[in-house]
Amino acid sequence: MIVGMHHVAIGVQDFDEGLKFYCDLLGFEVVQASEFDRDNPLADQAIGLPKVAARMAMLKAPNAFIELWQYTNPPPTDRRGQPCDYGYVHFALQVDGIEAEYQRLKAGGMTFVGEPVDFGVASAIYGRDPFGNVIELYEIRDEGIAQLTR
Repeated sequence: MIVGMHHVAIGVQDFDEGLKFYCDLLGFEVVQASEFDRDNPLADQAIGLPKVAARMAMLKAPNAFIELWQYTNPPPTDRRGQPCDYGYVHFALQVDGIEAEYQRLKAGGMTFVGEPVDFGVASAIYGRDPFGNVIELYEIRDEGIAQLTR
């Protein structure tokens, strides 16, 4: 039985910069961290890659987790594209007060495609972390819809 989404995994080029962005700016908390050094057969088996070398951290927000990864072996490739592409295209952070959060994150270095867009019952805007990964800010103002996300 599936009970809900647990986490979205994000690969980054600089692990420490990733932790700074996701923890210091977005407010996630590190709840687990590991490092693999090419000699971990269980990690290789679970991930399905040989001789994995990587750093990872499980980051917690009030209602979701993000798993941050920086692989050094095998060498990663950059597969990010446009929001309309197949595969991981973005994850959404539900916010209260999207205008203030947009300004705070923008001042902290997050880039956005424009200003938050008001859809009546909700507002949203897409932005990018320091590595180019797409993050949506999403504010729900309709109480009926908001109850479904709590």
